[in-house]
Amino acid sequence: MSLPEAAPAQPPKRKLRLYHLLPLGFFVALALIFLTQLRSGVDPSEIPSALVGKPAPSFTLPPLDGMNVPGLSQADLVGHVTLVNVFASWCVPCREEHPVLSALAADPRIRVVGIDYKDDPANARTFLTGLGNPYVAIGTDTRGRTAIDWGVYGVPETFLVDASGVIRHKIIGPLSDAVVANDLKPAIDKVLAPPG
Repeated sequence: MSLPEAAPAQPPKRKLRLYHLLPLGFFVALALIFLTQLRSGVDPSEIPSALVGKPAPSFTLPPLDGMNVPGLSQADLVGHVTLVNVFASWCVPCREEHPVLSALAADPRIRVVGIDYKDDPANARTFLTGLGNPYVAIGTDTRGRTAIDWGVYGVPETFLVDASGVIRHKIIGPLSDAVVANDLKPAIDKVLAPPG
């Protein structure tokens, strides 16, 4: 008499463990965050600056050699409404915004000054000689330390500083006619408006 054959051994069923679902849950959470941001209508270039409403940081920068304009310091920002433009010759958007800066420099109500960020002085001179120099003062920030103190994320960035040396507005990215008309000009008018 033969013995019945034993049924083949079934591998034990794996239990679905919670930690197996963690990557999927993480992906879904991230997707929801991105979707919420996309639909919020918030412009990601409008990163708030912790310095708006506070005095400009203390700094003293040497002039750009060969440009026949002075360097720049915190003291130079007091007594005038000033646009502080952080630029570099290697920055393509800086070239794009340059005609807009030149037009702003013609406005007698404001001064336009520059901080040359991590740039080769010879390249900066060539850049400004070729496109024109809209700045009444240029500080050379070769190591980028002053830009860090100003909270710069990248070039170009522009700060509006009132006559008492307080930062009143910040624009990240290149200035354009639309940005000036819709964002910067109203901020300048507000800073220049008489109190009350």
